[in-house]
Amino acid sequence: MPEIPDLNIFNKNLSKRLVGKTLTEITILVPRQLKVPESVLKEAFDGQKLAAITREGKELHFAFGNGHVLGLHLMLHGTMYWYEGSNENKFTIAELMFSDGTGLAITDWQKAVIIMLDPMPTKVPDALSIPDGYLSSALKATSRPIKTVLTEGKMVRGIGNAYVDEILYSAKISPFSKANKIPENKVNDILKAIKTVLEDAESHISKNFPDTITEKERDFLQVHLPRHDLTPSGETILKAEINSRKTYYTESQELFE
Repeated sequence: MPEIPDLNIFNKNLSKRLVGKTLTEITILVPRQLKVPESVLKEAFDGQKLAAITREGKELHFAFGNGHVLGLHLMLHGTMYWYEGSNENKFTIAELMFSDGTGLAITDWQKAVIIMLDPMPTKVPDALSIPDGYLSSALKATSRPIKTVLTEGKMVRGIGNAYVDEILYSAKISPFSKANKIPENKVNDILKAIKTVLEDAESHISKNFPDTITEKERDFLQVHLPRHDLTPSGETILKAEINSRKTYYTESQELFE
């Protein structure tokens, strides 16, 4: 699933190519996840100039000149591809055709991609914009595993399974730790790790895949490495499931319970 590092780069590359152009037609090939009829989407967006693209948590928001916003959540396997003329990409959910002939195909073999009209705002902070004191206070209210709390998106937006593992590894906190048992100094370590891990990942992806709008390899990660037994520093990678999420960690991560 694309997370903040991927989506920030997608946002930059989509904006560079599409902002200021007119969407001549939006076509929905698989309406399974639509909450409104395709005709309503077409009325809102066809013929409108794209004013900006922003990232909101794990969503991309395409803001048009008439005030309407097209929200896109790529879910687990959603992928975007450029095309010109005819779209030949398999498992296409939607096509966006712009005035200069640039096409954007949104695909997903699971058909789980969510396309929204005017997504509702949320008060849940983005992982890169957590207010002072917020995380410490919020964690005290739940005894669930810290892995679950950070992944599910109800307390912090934008990070998912892979990067939560990386953040907890960097902060040296066990993913099984009860959220309300984590001491203040270790909550601060989580906050520092969120910023460092996400920014370092974005820098790596941007350097190696500067023009990408599709999720790339994650072999640069330190612990969330499904095909590896050891971290780059030689620690044994332990594997478990927490609330049905595959979790990767090491013995060096402290457990608070």
